[in-house]
Amino acid sequence: MRYPASHFIFATCASLLVGCSPSEQAKAPSEAAQAFEKQLIKQFVLAKPGDVITIPAGVHPISRSLSLTADNVTIRGEGMDKSVLSFKGQIAGAEGILVSGNNFIIEDLAIEDAKGDGIKINEAENVIIRRIRTEWTNGPDEKNGAYGIYPVQTRNTLIEGSVAIAASDAGIYVGQSHNVVVRNNRAEYNVAGIEIENTQGADVYDNLATHNTGGILVFNMPNLPQPGFGTRVYNNRIIANNTENFAPEGTAVASVPAGSGVVINSNDRVEIFNNHVEDNQTANVIISSYFSAGFYTTASTADAFDPYPEGIFIYDNQFIGGGDSPDLLELQALRVAAFGINGRLPDVLWDGYVNTDKLVDGQVPAEARICVQNGTAQVVNVDGPNNYANVTTDMTAHQCALDKLPAIELDGAFFGGQ
Repeated sequence: MRYPASHFIFATCASLLVGCSPSEQAKAPSEAAQAFEKQLIKQFVLAKPGDVITIPAGVHPISRSLSLTADNVTIRGEGMDKSVLSFKGQIAGAEGILVSGNNFIIEDLAIEDAKGDGIKINEAENVIIRRIRTEWTNGPDEKNGAYGIYPVQTRNTLIEGSVAIAASDAGIYVGQSHNVVVRNNRAEYNVAGIEIENTQGADVYDNLATHNTGGILVFNMPNLPQPGFGTRVYNNRIIANNTENFAPEGTAVASVPAGSGVVINSNDRVEIFNNHVEDNQTANVIISSYFSAGFYTTASTADAFDPYPEGIFIYDNQFIGGGDSPDLLELQALRVAAFGINGRLPDVLWDGYVNTDKLVDGQVPAEARICVQNGTAQVVNVDGPNNYANVTTDMTAHQCALDKLPAIELDGAFFGGQ
């Protein structure tokens, strides 16, 4: 029996692991690379308070998760494009790096092609993530890890100067945390560029979110330990987030339409101001309830969960283009029917859900209103509760102002007055 040439190529690669191109068989790590990984794992496991773990320049293959539990540890490379931890051949672990220590700093390195999340920091207090790059080098793919930079249940967290590329959920995600600053980062080709979820007190500013499915998301999800509120999104550039949604089916962000600039879902007391928001083809800003996400059921959603976005203040943003090619068929039909074949959806799209139990004389209470003071920008209420029956751009209910939120301060010696 004759075998095709590819059979012999495969057999040779499998037995010798030499002489094959990268497309045929990944090269086995060198002895030096294996020794480096072994030593690095040892440094993580045996780390003591005050240790600095250094990552030299070079691409370092890592085959299993790196886990750190000690407090007061710094991980430092020589630059996000110089010191690279490559998990492309990862065979064990759910993350690239997993951290649960307080007073933690990681800076100046890259984490590539992790099997799961790039770096997850869980239940830590005082965290600095600075000039870190997380990337899946194959580009957008639902098989990529969910999160690039992923602090969850943290208190006092700074993420700055970092880059997140091609995560199948969120490039930079902060969940169930308190007192957060996310600034001067770049998020691109993720499903969600930057996501703040169930977090209390966050400032998101001076970031670039581009070529994601959705640029910056502020979400509340049910059945989690705490609700989120008090997020300010300002001085960001949120441009052309029109990448097709590649999140795995059934995940929360799988419902985010391509072409979403800023998305607020079920969150309260959110300010959106002084941003440059441009060419997001569904809408530059979307305000929605959990009902519109398609996951709400009385059986699976805790009774205490508040699915309504309330106390939203949008002002002084620069909106350019956008709304001209919505992702969803019903929004495409709405655009044509309400605004003409060459028209576009207004800058702010609201699904129209309100908590009728809170109405006072038929009106939403002042503190729960959606207020817009943004020049000629309009709000389109698509009347989701009635299946788009009464779409309106009447701005009367939105011509209001709310008390502005205080700035988040990361004080104390650890942050050096930052």
